Amino acid sequence: MTDVIVIGAGAAGLMCAAVAARQGKRVHVLESNNRAGAKIRISGGGRCNFTNREVTHHNFISRNPDFCRSALTRYTPHDFISLVDSYNIAWHEKTLGQLFCDGSAQQIIDMLLAECALGDVHVQLNAQVQSVRYEDDSRIGSTSSRTDDHENKSASESCSRFVVNVNGKDIETRSVVVACGGLSIPTLGASDLGYRIARAFSVPLVPTFAALVPFTFGEDWKKVYTDLAGVSVDATVESNTALFREHLLFTHRGLSGPAILQASSYWEKGAEIRVNLLPDHDSESLLPAAGDKRHMSTILSEHLPQRLIQVWNDPRLHQPANSFAKNQQVDIIKRMQSWAIKPTGTEGYAKAEVTRGGVDTTALSQKTMECKSVPGLYFIGEVVDVTGWLGGYNFQWAWASGVAAGTALSQSV
Repeated sequence: MTDVIVIGAGAAGLMCAAVAARQGKRVHVLESNNRAGAKIRISGGGRCNFTNREVTHHNFISRNPDFCRSALTRYTPHDFISLVDSYNIAWHEKTLGQLFCDGSAQQIIDMLLAECALGDVHVQLNAQVQSVRYEDDSRIGSTSSRTDDHENKSASESCSRFVVNVNGKDIETRSVVVACGGLSIPTLGASDLGYRIARAFSVPLVPTFAALVPFTFGEDWKKVYTDLAGVSVDATVESNTALFREHLLFTHRGLSGPAILQASSYWEKGAEIRVNLLPDHDSESLLPAAGDKRHMSTILSEHLPQRLIQVWNDPRLHQPANSFAKNQQVDIIKRMQSWAIKPTGTEGYAKAEVTRGGVDTTALSQKTMECKSVPGLYFIGEVVDVTGWLGGYNFQWAWASGVAAGTALSQSV
């Protein structure tokens, strides 16, 4: 018998375990991989973009946009920076408030494991969770194939002791924290375990999608632009009213880069995205002087990669600017500032940094992350329907939701 079982030794799970254990709880962490912190290790190009200086609930997508406000307000980027500083981990700030380790992402993992060690947290690796149930599993449910009807059972009627079956053995616990993430990057062990646990306890789910993920395009698009693979352009990208200004990157299959990844989280299949390849200029400011005999391609090559101009589908680019009227010159520029394109899809969970959707926040307490209908069951991190922007926001949600649940657990009987 233990006080808390945390399923998942990622960012949220380790933070939650450390907080609860430091307050005297007996905590057992179950990790399916052979090492803790798999996604932390590869994040930020191996340097871990561990938070962002400016984080508000406006930087997140959820059916309930206000849900994450409570946790984010109570555990801020400053709080996590202070923890990092206390371990003498050197860091630096990149663009848009993004903070990275100077050294390796492993430093963040080591820090979290050290925090867990201070509370005698037991971290079990290669731990495959087969089921989670109440001791009287006929009353509530489990992750097995059997469905148990408990809609008419009140919380007070149900047993407060959980049984987690891991590697074929049962472990009893007073509380379970589901922190096993979403479906993104299955090569790192991602699975639907968190959603199966939610369904077993009749916790509602919001449909999931790959987010922060590159776009793919059809064969016609690739015939024109595939040779641009590797070309990067500073641009704004608009998707479903959300607008982001960063670089986009042409790939062999479509578009990637920070601006595209951001837009992908808001994109709906079948919709267009709108790209401005000249975001620093209005169309008038780019017009050539009267009588200018240079080709428009030459004029615009001062602002865009020559390779992009060469394949751009507008023959007027390769004619002298003075060969057509001003309104035609403006039209050439405006087409580059309002490039409407329709992705055929995305690279999917294999390339997605996060999973959008998940456990419906209406089922959870925004203060504690505890399931309202199942006392003692918590969901934190990526498994919840809270998806952050690119740039350290998802890590800050992991830290904040982990602290919220860990603090609540430390105060439980």
